[in-house]
Amino acid sequence: MPKLVVAIDGVVLKEVPLLKERTTLGRRPYNDIVIDNLAISGEHAVLHKIGTSVYLEDLDSTNGTYVNSRAIRKQVLEHNDLIEVGKYKIRYLQTHEADDGAHPGISMSLSAGSGLMDSRPMPLTEGETVPAALEGSASTQACIRILSGSAAGHEIVLRKVVTTIGKPGVAVAAVTRRLQGYVVAPVDGLATLNGEALQPRAVALQDGDILELGGTRMQFVLG
Repeated sequence: MPKLVVAIDGVVLKEVPLLKERTTLGRRPYNDIVIDNLAISGEHAVLHKIGTSVYLEDLDSTNGTYVNSRAIRKQVLEHNDLIEVGKYKIRYLQTHEADDGAHPGISMSLSAGSGLMDSRPMPLTEGETVPAALEGSASTQACIRILSGSAAGHEIVLRKVVTTIGKPGVAVAAVTRRLQGYVVAPVDGLATLNGEALQPRAVALQDGDILELGGTRMQFVLG
């Protein structure tokens, strides 16, 4: 099930699953995704879901619609594409539809219009369930081991197709399981891999790699 992660200034506002064939985005209250900001046109853009593909179309908006920093009129979206409308950054994630519900205890309840974030600490969020065809034996599964902070020693087993890690509103990254291995890409905020800032593209993870998000150090452990 494809979904959007909407953020501004590093603050994750909400996650929106794309359930309909046509999903509109704009400032007017009748849109499916309402962003109450003057930089956003009343009817800014629309997402068309056709089979397994999602097309993003700009609706002659005043300030334009950008995908990966390039202005677009209509474009097929790919997993982890970054959509920009005004100052809002929207990450497109293509996940498995078997588990659309948020993980108990770490769900986000946020309003795109308010720009406010839940004040409860949310160190980790998780994505979708791995399809059976991708599930490997325990010896080949990977995890993220927390090395610092209040959650030090905790391990997140990467059983999902997409697992988002970090602190919403500070720094968030997405770890994606692919047939050839695991990759990581930033969603919002500053994230580093082995001391170097992650760029807006997926990077392959190797056993022992060190990630840092919002001052929290984590280690990718394979097997």
